[in-house]
Amino acid sequence: MLANDILSFNFAATGIGSVPFTDVETTCRDIFGILPFVPFWPQFVKRSNLENMLLQFTEGLTFLLVDERLGSVTVAEVKDRESHLTPFYESYLSDDLDAFAISRNFAPGLYKMIDLAISGQYGNGGFIKGQTVGPFTFAAGVVDRDGRAALHNTEIFEAIVSGLCAKALWQTRLLASCGRKPIIFFDEPYLAGFGSAFCTVQAEQVSDVMSRMIGYLKERSDVLVGVHCCGNTDWAMLLDAGFDIINFDAFGYLDYFILYHDKILEFLSRGGIIAWGIVPTSEFRGGERPGDLVSRLSAGLERLCSEGFSADTLKRQSLLTPACGMGSMDSQKAEEALRLLSDVSLALGR
Repeated sequence: MLANDILSFNFAATGIGSVPFTDVETTCRDIFGILPFVPFWPQFVKRSNLENMLLQFTEGLTFLLVDERLGSVTVAEVKDRESHLTPFYESYLSDDLDAFAISRNFAPGLYKMIDLAISGQYGNGGFIKGQTVGPFTFAAGVVDRDGRAALHNTEIFEAIVSGLCAKALWQTRLLASCGRKPIIFFDEPYLAGFGSAFCTVQAEQVSDVMSRMIGYLKERSDVLVGVHCCGNTDWAMLLDAGFDIINFDAFGYLDYFILYHDKILEFLSRGGIIAWGIVPTSEFRGGERPGDLVSRLSAGLERLCSEGFSADTLKRQSLLTPACGMGSMDSQKAEEALRLLSDVSLALGR
């Protein structure tokens, strides 16, 4: 994004993806009502294994084997892998995006949000947010028959990157069809382990792959591309990768993120947007007050301002989100957390 194209979000709120609810229509209507400027499509992880973050994005990836009952994804066991990769690349290279569509059974929340947006019941304009599993998280969770992660198989990993690009572009165009500007997040919880023995990728690889995926999407669509990482990581590699939006758990890791203040300043000067995950999810207890979260985030923002940041710039180029997906939360607490998020957004956006 160019600096002169900077958008004013003013701490508008959106969601991450997963929710613990099971009623599709009620949930989607509630999301539009609570988060009207940047609604997101919900992933109903308790309705079906098809909506877990791996299975949901497998359609069209012909080289993978899906077990819906177990909720697992593995590399297909074939003697001739080309027989699986050839039709995949034929679709990818011919820009046959329909081959990479997410069907209604895999994402009923996506289709319901589009239907509601097109209906005009919730106003026109604004944004609509979607999400897809990131390539590193996906490839770390997919294994071959020997238990080796696809992340360590160059041929399969490159196919995964290409497939997720095509699926994200298909989703972007579907979201845009409702008349709102699309936002796509790549969800990368795997990168929260960066630098540990559990995360073996290098910063240069992450930046290279992410930059390629961002370029693929932005060359073919008018979209804002973000990344979500729900733990601590090397924020420099993501701030430098070319994302429009960086989303992190600001409730738990605000102090660590602010350590990268020089990179954050560069990111904001390019028009980048920070999505502060200020409402806790796994740590949510109920009864949290908006004022407490406003104070928590404001303290961090004030520290950035002391480093020379403009308060007005931070306000314009900030979104709010939950710290992570809400799929593992109690339904009542998840609803409370969404309304708390809206309240914090209204308080900070004034």
